[in-house]
Amino acid sequence: MRPVSDFAQTVKQQADIVKIVEGYIRLRKAGATNYSGLCPFHKEKSPSFSVHAVRQFFHCFGCGVSGDVFTFVGKIENVSFPEAVKIVALKCGIPLPKREFSSPEEAAESRLRGRLLDLHEAAATWFQEQLQSPEGAVAREYLSGRGLDAKGIKEFRIGYSPDSFHALRERLSQMADADTLRASGLFSSKEQGDGTQGPLYDRFRKRVMFPIANESGRVIAFTARTLETGDKAGPKYINSPETPLYQKGMVLFNLDKAKTAIRQMEFALLVEGQMDCISVFLRGIKNVIATSGTAFTEQQVALLRRHTQQLVVNFDPDAAGAKAAEKSIALLTEEGFNLKLVTLDDGLDPDRFIRERGLEAYTRALREARRQSDYLIERARLAFPGASPEQKVKAMNFLLPHIRRIPEKLSRDQFAHDAAQKLGIDSAVLREELRQAALTRRDHVEARVTALSEVERVLVRALAVEDPEHAEVRRMAVQALAEQPQWFEHLGVCRALQAMAARQAKDPMVVVEDEGQRALVAEVLLGETKPPEMAEVLSAVQEIQERAMEHRQRELRTLIAEAERRGDFAEVIVLTQKRLELDRALRELHDRNRNPV
Repeated sequence: MRPVSDFAQTVKQQADIVKIVEGYIRLRKAGATNYSGLCPFHKEKSPSFSVHAVRQFFHCFGCGVSGDVFTFVGKIENVSFPEAVKIVALKCGIPLPKREFSSPEEAAESRLRGRLLDLHEAAATWFQEQLQSPEGAVAREYLSGRGLDAKGIKEFRIGYSPDSFHALRERLSQMADADTLRASGLFSSKEQGDGTQGPLYDRFRKRVMFPIANESGRVIAFTARTLETGDKAGPKYINSPETPLYQKGMVLFNLDKAKTAIRQMEFALLVEGQMDCISVFLRGIKNVIATSGTAFTEQQVALLRRHTQQLVVNFDPDAAGAKAAEKSIALLTEEGFNLKLVTLDDGLDPDRFIRERGLEAYTRALREARRQSDYLIERARLAFPGASPEQKVKAMNFLLPHIRRIPEKLSRDQFAHDAAQKLGIDSAVLREELRQAALTRRDHVEARVTALSEVERVLVRALAVEDPEHAEVRRMAVQALAEQPQWFEHLGVCRALQAMAARQAKDPMVVVEDEGQRALVAEVLLGETKPPEMAEVLSAVQEIQERAMEHRQRELRTLIAEAERRGDFAEVIVLTQKRLELDRALRELHDRNRNPV
């Protein structure tokens, strides 16, 4: 084998840099020997990227990058110099020199991979042919119903595997021996009584076939979607097994087609399913890739990092999709990716949403993608509703494993601050505990039973009244809890108050089931000398109302800031009006409390 430099020189002499570059970006003639276009290495609106046809080099006056044909291909494909030489040679139709191997085993492995690639290419072509056959009519009808036309089907090389146990085997048997066919993953066999494997038969039957390509665009595996229903249908989707060519956790579906757009747009859109990816891509969003229904792996993260660290995630909205999103967020956060997440209206997946609502609506949803912290905080609020300290601690412990993965200390502190605001954590103690846990990268905080405030002690005493002489005191507290239960949710003893309000004639200590809250109630009642006065209860209820309104004020300020960040000024106007009304009501309450009648 000649040294790479010798072969590279031969390739460079035969390659035309203008034609190579035009395979990636649009160029226009700009003088006798120059061509110009938009630089693929940075965002720009006016062309500053030039290619010199005679001297065979490129230069960008915007970002300063320049070099020869190998520099261009190496940078745009994000590959090493030898790989760039190989890519240019293949584009120019120049035969590659024979490769030398360090051992017979390495040589045998390379030959096997080559044969398996040939088998997968032949299988993909055959599946495409079968889709156009009379038997493929049901598959064509299914694809049409999913919004795919002939052009889209051809672009993704979608095919059909007929209802036959041997048709593909007969087609490929002339290309390879039985051991190679078995290693391809295209066939199955059953174990015999003596422990040996029986005859090969086609793995995929009566299914729509979606080829999976590696980063170079070579077919290495398939996903197969059944067209049958009922017990005989089998799994809805089946994938090729792992082979010398294919390991599921090391491939990103559509990266071969999307990588140029990812570099140009400086971010990738990550969806869950292959049909999601295909639908979005064919409607014009070219920087989309898919995990093929799994959470991200370290190998996929490394693969994507070569192209971008900016990611918008739009997984399916069901429980499995949310769980996969959380796992992916965890890994991508640790690796320093900047994440935003999309949640589509009405629980639709990307495929259905873009088909039913259109490209404009989907593009708008992408623009409104939420920051990673906002998405997770909302998940915590939905998973742990209510304003009790116990629920707040559970929500904090849901978030802390995500916060601790953020590499930058300042970002962890900001996330904790946002979480305290949006979860309505009013307690200074809880806020500081969350902040310290975030800064020190702890993954949980402990729920603590704290002493009751004077307001809580007054309400416990009022609701424990059994003497008819002071029944009016109890009635006032019960009425306040019944009419405005949301005012009391943030109190640590809220559940005990609710139980005591509904106790009727039962002993107040019996109706409080939680052991910790029962201990707090016992402490109050053991220290009681007399029931509270009406004025004390009224003052306690007014203070709770004031706290609730102040909490709502903070919520509205947060919502307004989020709407401004999204550019949703109609929402800003609505929220601002609500805040002004609340400000007015709070001032009136303060005035009444200062000047009681």
